[in-house]
Amino acid sequence: MLNRLIKLGPGLLFAGAAIGVSHLVQSTRAGADFGWGLLWALLLVNLFKYPFFQFGPRYALATGESLLDGYYKLGKVYLWLYFFLNIATMFTIQTAVTIVTAGLASNIFDISSNMIYWSIGITATCYSILLVGRYQLLDKVIKTIVLILTISSILSVVIAFSKGNASLEYSQVFPEGAGLLFVIAFMGWMPAPMDISIWHSIWVLEKKNDLKNKLSLKEGLFDFNVGYFTTVVLGICFVGLGALVMFGSGLEFSNEGNEFAGQLIDLYTSNLGDAWHGVIAIAALTTMISTTITTLDASPRAMSKAVQLLFQQKNKDFYILWITILALGTCLIFLFLLSEMGLLVQIATVLSFITAPFYAILNYRLITSKHMPKGDRPSQKIKILSLLGIIFLTGFTGVYLLSL
Repeated sequence: MLNRLIKLGPGLLFAGAAIGVSHLVQSTRAGADFGWGLLWALLLVNLFKYPFFQFGPRYALATGESLLDGYYKLGKVYLWLYFFLNIATMFTIQTAVTIVTAGLASNIFDISSNMIYWSIGITATCYSILLVGRYQLLDKVIKTIVLILTISSILSVVIAFSKGNASLEYSQVFPEGAGLLFVIAFMGWMPAPMDISIWHSIWVLEKKNDLKNKLSLKEGLFDFNVGYFTTVVLGICFVGLGALVMFGSGLEFSNEGNEFAGQLIDLYTSNLGDAWHGVIAIAALTTMISTTITTLDASPRAMSKAVQLLFQQKNKDFYILWITILALGTCLIFLFLLSEMGLLVQIATVLSFITAPFYAILNYRLITSKHMPKGDRPSQKIKILSLLGIIFLTGFTGVYLLSL
């Protein structure tokens, strides 16, 4: 067990990337608007997405290749589809996580309330850090970040329960109209966009290389399960905070980034006390910085790998080109489009949900194909869960598209 704990890494990096907008924003808002009524959505989407995220480290450790290599083997057209889907989503995803980070920074440091300045500044800072290779430092402290946020979140929910000043109605609801759009957005990034499975497969290979190939499939899946379970627990905690503190109180979350950040931090301090304000603020900001820098790093790595495969340029690294494109594109969105947090988050999360069936089907096809060693393929139970997950994700996508 100790050996497994020492080798934790990619799974917690997954958690660090996931515990961002989906948890700090969407889950808290779900609790504030619907109480515990959307708990069914959180649990089901985490259950049905589980196998497809797990297939990332499973395939990488069994074959020594990333999922993108596997997509290419299934057919070049699948890699092209990923390429264009990623182009369509990576800018909105980066914009969404950055503006939430900017809101927290603005609220904590109180230097300026201009979200455009903060967002561009954070993007430029993360870009510079990644270019000089300092991301390894964040990778090392991710365990501490996730631990602090987990402990503080669970403690805050326990205290909120003990106060007993909020409705404990657990009846589940299925919203219609505008509420349905929120449910789709909520599930789109819960616990994370599906294409993070690709990033995870790349992180696992890097971790295996760092450990001089001393990372087994069993150890890699244990690492993944720890990270995934953490995201589920924290998702429930954030829904609980919104439900216990804000639901039925007449208070509503602001769509302004810095005001929302203040309300979010107040959720904790109202339960834990003002003495916790600094710790919670730093934990939340560090978590969002981790998410921002991870997405800014991972998408260009994936796009670089895709270009290498598509154009047979395996000896060339296109990382700097793609990270520059992503950083500039994100800044242009802040400058020329409305930097309204709620709208940006909704666009990114809905796009993520609509594309989820594509990644689910592709990952399942790959993990059960001839390119995957038979002994390392998932169990029959996981295969059944995968098929149910594809039906679930496709069904909800259809319901949403028909409601437009």
